Amino acid sequence: MSQTVISSSSTTHSGGASKARFAFIQSSWHEDIVDQGRGAFLAEMARQGVGAESIDTFEVPGAFEIPLHAKKLAQSGRYAGVVCCGLVVDGGIYRHEFVADAVISALMGIQLETGVPVFSAVLTPQHFHEHEEHRKFFTAHFVTKGKEVAQACLETVAGLKKLESLLAA
Repeated sequence: MSQTVISSSSTTHSGGASKARFAFIQSSWHEDIVDQGRGAFLAEMARQGVGAESIDTFEVPGAFEIPLHAKKLAQSGRYAGVVCCGLVVDGGIYRHEFVADAVISALMGIQLETGVPVFSAVLTPQHFHEHEEHRKFFTAHFVTKGKEVAQACLETVAGLKKLESLLAA
């Protein structure tokens, strides 16, 4: 299994205080479709004031490889949130259901274990075919999901900061 780091850098607010960092992991299976989720995520994060320099992106072969990367990134203490994106398709066998369940269950366990929120834009359509109509539909759907996962990420991280302040008082 290989890992590709697509981008990585560090950034600070003026005054030197560390800025929240985020990790984005995507599978390369159906990369042309899943890339739309990453693009929409990065665009929405930028719209919300979080630049690409605050987001490290990673690519793994398939959805099954996402949880281990998510766990290591969450355990690092470097990230305020870890976002995962992939497409698990029905190839005519039941395997896709097992993969999807394993991935989503693992991501939930990681966030509960580490206390770092882990977000899923790992989609599992009931039926996916390689014809143009499905490819266009899911390409557009990943744009929507990328934007939504960025919003959920920022809202959850902000909510957890408020919760931590409340519990510390």
